[in-house]
Amino acid sequence: MNFQRSPMHADSTLRLPSLLDNDFYKFTMQHGVVKLFPKAKARYQFINRGNHSFPAGFAEKLREAVDAMAELRLSREEKKYLAATCPYLDPVYLDFLQGYTYDPAEVTIEQDGEQLKVMVEGYWYRTILWEVPLMALISELYYPLQKMERVSDEKVSNTGKEKILKYKEMGAVIAEFGTRRRHSFHVHDLIVKTLQQWGKGTFVGSSNVHLAMKHGVKPIGTHAHEWFMFHAARYGFKMANILSLQHWVDVYRGDLGIALSDTYTTGVFLEQFDKMFAKLFDGVRQDSGDPIAFAGKMIRHYQSKGIDPRSKNIIFSDALDYNKVVQIAEYCRGKIGMSFGIGTNLTNDVGLPPMNMVIKMTETQPEGSQWIPVVKLSDVQGKYTGDEKMIGLAKALLQID
Repeated sequence: MNFQRSPMHADSTLRLPSLLDNDFYKFTMQHGVVKLFPKAKARYQFINRGNHSFPAGFAEKLREAVDAMAELRLSREEKKYLAATCPYLDPVYLDFLQGYTYDPAEVTIEQDGEQLKVMVEGYWYRTILWEVPLMALISELYYPLQKMERVSDEKVSNTGKEKILKYKEMGAVIAEFGTRRRHSFHVHDLIVKTLQQWGKGTFVGSSNVHLAMKHGVKPIGTHAHEWFMFHAARYGFKMANILSLQHWVDVYRGDLGIALSDTYTTGVFLEQFDKMFAKLFDGVRQDSGDPIAFAGKMIRHYQSKGIDPRSKNIIFSDALDYNKVVQIAEYCRGKIGMSFGIGTNLTNDVGLPPMNMVIKMTETQPEGSQWIPVVKLSDVQGKYTGDEKMIGLAKALLQID
């Protein structure tokens, strides 16, 4: 295989190309936080799910890359792009984003032998942007420092072409969601370029705002689990879904109408996704559990509210590959609208095992409150994340077995 080095500056420090090299839902949530919760604080933590071993000096290289992020600024051209493409983002927010700079002091990085520890702490409206680029930097540094070789650019592009043509043949609607666990920015850029070139009518956009702008596709995203997790800490578990959705509507007034369903299990979500919300939101995003079972639940739920499921849409986004998409499409076709957000399978299919890692909000401090642990109860039974006592409390209050 042809070893491809990650792009480094002359001083060998890895640098991201733009403030917008991030997932779109980070900016849409940040907009909401600035408007509604400007005094809330948050803590995030790196979780090494794959038990990856980090070579000596990794923390120092990551520290250099994080420090370099303080240089990023929203350009005038980027601001004009956001204003034209995303009219639901307030001019006040765009002015704020133009003045925003990453503060590396919010990020703590430590290394003990082969173990890496990364934590983020600060005002939520500021720290919300760290998660995705931090993961992208970790991945981009990991492979070269481990001297792991990937396939050539030509192979990367050809693989992406083969995939999008297969999706096109089956009539699937595909978005690219792969920033956080991409092999590198270079590979990511190649993939989006390839998908745009060969996927007309099938490839609808990217979660990465910088690459969406560069390649003339739609930036895609709404909100993530942390939006609901914060609301649980601020208002209680029983009100988390309702107020998360209501506040989203208050900010976006019908735009960005895809709701994430599985922060506290889809069953609990559907109990609170009443006729008003079911009509108001364009659809939902599935991110854990059995996608076929989920689709069946959503179809029945819409029908029970007198809503034609074919007027709604499910975005499937849980570790998808071609075979999963085929199975889901066969079940949903003619019953409910569907599209697919595919991440790592597109942006890190380079002949190497992708990294298995996350960075999650672990605690939040709503205005006038103390620090409160936050948790997530996904649709995979028993696969819950966060403080054990708080998980127990959530299960008891929400009557989850």
